[in-house]
Amino acid sequence: MKKTIVLIALGCLILAAALTGCAPQAPAGSEGTPVTQEIVVHNWGYFIDREVLRMFREEYGINVTYHEFVNNETLYAALRLGGMVADVVIPSDYMIARMIEEDMLYELDFSNIPNHTLIDPRFRGLEFDPDERFSVAYKVGTTGIIFNSARIPYEITSWGSLFDERFAGQILMFNNPRDAFAVALQYLGYDINTVNEDEIMEAFELLQQQRPLLQAYVMDEIFDKMEAGEAWIGPWYAPDFLTMYANNPDLRFARPSEGTNFFVNAMVVPRAAQNRTGAEKFINFMSRTDIAMMNMSWTYYASANYEAAAMFSQELDPISREVVFVGPEDYARSDVFLHLPSHILELYDRLWIQLRS
Repeated sequence: MKKTIVLIALGCLILAAALTGCAPQAPAGSEGTPVTQEIVVHNWGYFIDREVLRMFREEYGINVTYHEFVNNETLYAALRLGGMVADVVIPSDYMIARMIEEDMLYELDFSNIPNHTLIDPRFRGLEFDPDERFSVAYKVGTTGIIFNSARIPYEITSWGSLFDERFAGQILMFNNPRDAFAVALQYLGYDINTVNEDEIMEAFELLQQQRPLLQAYVMDEIFDKMEAGEAWIGPWYAPDFLTMYANNPDLRFARPSEGTNFFVNAMVVPRAAQNRTGAEKFINFMSRTDIAMMNMSWTYYASANYEAAAMFSQELDPISREVVFVGPEDYARSDVFLHLPSHILELYDRLWIQLRS
C-alpha cells in the first residue's frame, strides 16, 4: 500500500539472520547509463525508498548492492569477524561508539560530504561521535508500544503492559538484548545505560518472568504479526506504527510514561570498505533534502536533515506528527543508548544467551 494512504486514513481517524536474507539489488537505471563503480550498503529493513538507489546509480554511475540487517549486534558480529563486504553501513548510536572505539570505521572526508551541513545540530557531535569524525546522522526516533485496540480496548500507558499475564501468549518482545533490557530497566525505574550489575540482574529476572507470557521474540517479523492480528501487543520503533496502521486500523501507539529510548541511526564507512569515495558520495546523496524527503515519505522515520524534517512535518496530520516527531516532553523522558564498558557488554551477552536458550 502506498504510504500516502496512511496519512489520509489517519487524518480521518483524527492518527535472521538478516545478513543472509539479503534484499534485492536496486533496480537498474535507464538503458545506456554507464556503471563504472559499485558500492555495498547495509541498512535496517524498511529503512529506505528503493527508488533513491536507482536515482543514485543514474546520477553517479555507481551501482548499489543493497542488503538489510536485523539488528546492530548481527551487523557488528559480521563486520568484526571479517569477510563481510560493506562500503556504507547504518547502525545505531551505541554501536557506532563501539565501532569507533575498536577502530572499525574510517574517518570521513567531509569535503566529499558538503550536505552534512544540512544535518540538524541536535544530531551532530553527539556522545557516540563527539568530534563528528566518523558518522552522518540519517534517521532519528523513539521506541514505544504498539497494541491492538480490538483486543485491548483501553489505554496503554506503561511498559508494564508487556509483563501483564492477561495478555499471555499475545505479547511480542524485541529480539535483541539492548532494546529488550531497556524495556525492563525503564519499567523498573532504572537508567537504560546503567552499569550497576544488580540493576541489570533485576531486569534479567523480570525478562525471565516475561518469557512464558511471550508469543515470540521478534524484529521485522512484528510487521506481519501485528498487521494480521496474530499478536496483541509489542514494543517497537515508533514511526513503523504508521506502516502497520495502514494494514490494520485497529492498531494504536503509546509512548510509556516511564520513558523511552531515543535513537539516532547514522551512516558510517567500515574499514572493510572497498570504495570509500563512492561511499562518501552515497552519504552526501542520502543527506540531500530532496532524497531525505523521499525516504521520510516512504519510511516515516524522521530525517536528521532539518530542511526535510520541517517540510515533512507540515504534510502530516497531528496524530502522525506526534508519532514521527518527538515533542519536548517526550524527548525529556527519553534516553539515548551509550556504549557500555566491556564487562557490562559481556554480562549482557551471557544473560541474553541464557534468556534465549
